[in-house]
Amino acid sequence: MLDVLAAYPNAAHAFEAIEALGSIDDAIHQKARMGIMSLLLTLGEADFKLLKESLALSDGNLSTHLTLLEDRGYVSCHKEFIRKKPRTSYAITEAGRNAFLRYIAALERIVRASETADTVTR
Repeated sequence: MLDVLAAYPNAAHAFEAIEALGSIDDAIHQKARMGIMSLLLTLGEADFKLLKESLALSDGNLSTHLTLLEDRGYVSCHKEFIRKKPRTSYAITEAGRNAFLRYIAALERIVRASETADTVTR
């Protein structure tokens, strides 16, 4: 597959990093969506306003990212009225939690491969 790398002393680390890169979830690997997932994972639930202000996104931009994550089954949406005002909140789903943890694990594999390669070349 990557025979051109085989001649390099750190080829095994490069293969590991490239393999991990292949498992990155494109639905999460975008700054705004990574921020949404991070907040929801740590907070459990957040309303639209909190997400918007925390991530400094416009209504339309946030809505687009949330729709993509909702379509993937990574977040759930709950709409209600509080004192006659609409409130939309979002929570991470179990599938979203698992996808985000897999995403973080892939990033960690890339970092470990790079760190290991760095110590070998010194």
